[in-house]
Amino acid sequence: MGLPTISLVGRPNVGKSTLFNRLSNSRQALVSDFEGLTRDRQYAEILLDEESDTFVTIIDTGGLTNQDNVIDSGIQGQVLNALEESDVIYFIVSSRDGVIGLDLEIAARLRRLKKDIILVCNKAEGLDESLTAEFYELGLGKPKLISAEHGQGIGDLIDYTLPFLSQSVIEEEEEVEGIAVAVLGRPNVGKSTLINRILGEERVLAIDMPGTTRDSIYIPFEREGQKYTLIDTAGIRRKRSTHEKIEIFSIIKAIDALDRSHVVVLVLDAREGVTEQDATLLGMIADKGRALLIVINKWDGLDEYQKSEVKRKLDVKLSFVNYASVHYISALHGSGVGKLFAPIVKSYTNAGTKHSTSTLNKILEAANHGHQPPPVKGRRLKIKYVNQTDVFPPTLTFHGNHLQNVPNAYDRYLKNFFINALKLTNTPLKIEYRSGENPFKDTKNELNARQINKRRRLMKFIKKRKKR
Repeated sequence: MGLPTISLVGRPNVGKSTLFNRLSNSRQALVSDFEGLTRDRQYAEILLDEESDTFVTIIDTGGLTNQDNVIDSGIQGQVLNALEESDVIYFIVSSRDGVIGLDLEIAARLRRLKKDIILVCNKAEGLDESLTAEFYELGLGKPKLISAEHGQGIGDLIDYTLPFLSQSVIEEEEEVEGIAVAVLGRPNVGKSTLINRILGEERVLAIDMPGTTRDSIYIPFEREGQKYTLIDTAGIRRKRSTHEKIEIFSIIKAIDALDRSHVVVLVLDAREGVTEQDATLLGMIADKGRALLIVINKWDGLDEYQKSEVKRKLDVKLSFVNYASVHYISALHGSGVGKLFAPIVKSYTNAGTKHSTSTLNKILEAANHGHQPPPVKGRRLKIKYVNQTDVFPPTLTFHGNHLQNVPNAYDRYLKNFFINALKLTNTPLKIEYRSGENPFKDTKNELNARQINKRRRLMKFIKKRKKR
């Protein structure tokens, strides 16, 4: 089951961000630094209620205003359309301001959504319920009184919300069969066209308009006996290009698709190369530790000079994901598409294989023979053994002494050595270090009889020298 979503909506300065921060235990305006989450919106996955173990996604949609009649414009209309994706909507008003015209206008739009809407009256510290009669004019029932700044009424608001979440229809997670392949990229780079070419049918809408794909679409299919699930994700836009509030839901679904994938195919536009947004996506994929193929689409539209320039720039900009293979294709005409399956299968195998401890320690012995661990702060690192602790990505844990501050250069050496020895392709290798505690660090050293006699002779010798 997917996480239910609670959206916070209202005009500016009613305390939406304060309530968002209170619910998410955050004091920062932007709770995710993922490029493309737009200027004025925030989201967080939180444990709303510990007793019922209820997790939700909360979203601050930004303030709605009526400047230049933008409440009736397409942009503000998209804000309200985005709320259709929510399970519960908190409509936040201010007790200090009372009901104003903009509140009435927003309430009228919200009622048309036919969603579970909870009227939240903020800045109501010390306010008696009898003084809130004017808010019934909004047609959304009895207001819940809170003070987001002081934390008052939050528990009651959560208790009131829980029954709505249990009644809401939560979208079922798509079934993922075989190798889950997420296709990521900016809008209009050809993700849907690539999937259509792979499937040989028009299963995904593919037109020349950025942002056509709004949802993550899961498409199972089989090829040469191997089952796959292709995940077509909505294009992630630049900050300044993301005007529609509905994009936040596309981004959340894309992140979810990334979490559920085994292999990621990042599609780049050959004519644009690696943009800042592409680099951000690459960083996100690397952080998740997903196996990665980089596909350069629209390759057939370049002349030889342009191709050489693209390759030169790619070598520089993709250096931090040097484990990923680069493939040049034309999704529209199909050239190079069939060659993607072999590296996808190999990437999946490499990322999911569990290697025996004996094999790993033979590689460690060879690594130590080739390059001894360096001293750090006068102490030489000692790696005793290594074992694999996870897959997707393959994770190796090194055990030994003084491994708290392994130098970056030696960390890279170990990582590259093991990648080459295990013949890993298209998948990052995650390395962790654990230093064993000295079991005798708090134990006083007890001398045997021979050591005691030796110490006495030494003390006598020292005393004689002092007398001279």
